[in-house]
Amino acid sequence: MLLSMTGYGKASAEYGTKKITAEIKSLNSKALDLQTRIAPIYREKEMEIRNLISTALERGKVEFALYIERDDASAATPINRPVFKAYVDQIRSISQEMGIEEPEQHWFPTILRLPDVMTKVEVAELSEEEWAVARQVVQESIEHLMDFRCQEGEALARKFTEKINNIEALLAQIEPFEQARVEKIRSRIVDALNSIPEVQVDRNRLEQEMIYYIEKLDINEEKQRLKNHLNYFRQTMADGHGQGKKLGFIAQEMGREINTTGSKSNIAEMQNIVVRMKDELEQIKEQVLNVM
Repeated sequence: MLLSMTGYGKASAEYGTKKITAEIKSLNSKALDLQTRIAPIYREKEMEIRNLISTALERGKVEFALYIERDDASAATPINRPVFKAYVDQIRSISQEMGIEEPEQHWFPTILRLPDVMTKVEVAELSEEEWAVARQVVQESIEHLMDFRCQEGEALARKFTEKINNIEALLAQIEPFEQARVEKIRSRIVDALNSIPEVQVDRNRLEQEMIYYIEKLDINEEKQRLKNHLNYFRQTMADGHGQGKKLGFIAQEMGREINTTGSKSNIAEMQNIVVRMKDELEQIKEQVLNVM
């Protein structure tokens, strides 16, 4: 089964007053390009998280986030009571010493803006129990992304099969024009010679030259190689994930044969078919960049 490099996964779990959430998304890339945003308490586990991701995803431009949400009560920033009281005591003491009246109102807005009155208490140490929950969340988000990649891979396989079949059908449409093309070439050369008065033509030499010219325009080898590439593309898709680069190389070889066929096609009907084949192949090349 083909796997796409495009995917998204998200998972959450409750731990005490916390909601631990992991989000991960990926796009196509030649190698693994991993960017992480991890809540401070889990940063000591960053290498382990990176190993989990790189082992599962292998390739892709990956963005990962692990963060914590708290309920309203626990999320509120606490007031540092001892510091608050110390500021009040200092203001009263200064008022008495200097004979300045104590402020009768607006104490709170003033004192709350003073340093260290508002403190955010963070848990400094990560317990094994909490990490077990967080690690499971990370693992589940990766699994959801992999499920997404599988679904996208199946869609890509169907698309590729459709395009390969279209190219094969277009290739078959070329054949009826090949014999007619040879006759047109022969007639054109003979007519051109006959239009020149008083020219003596060596018929044997003319036949040899026309055979040589027509052989240069023969596309049987290109057709056979293109058929082989189409079959090889199908076989490689059946090999499963990890074939993205190989499929890209095969598509390049298909393009060479189609281009050569186009350069040898000197009648409009064949050239039109070649243009349609190029269009089908271009859609394959665009999508094959997303394959693992």
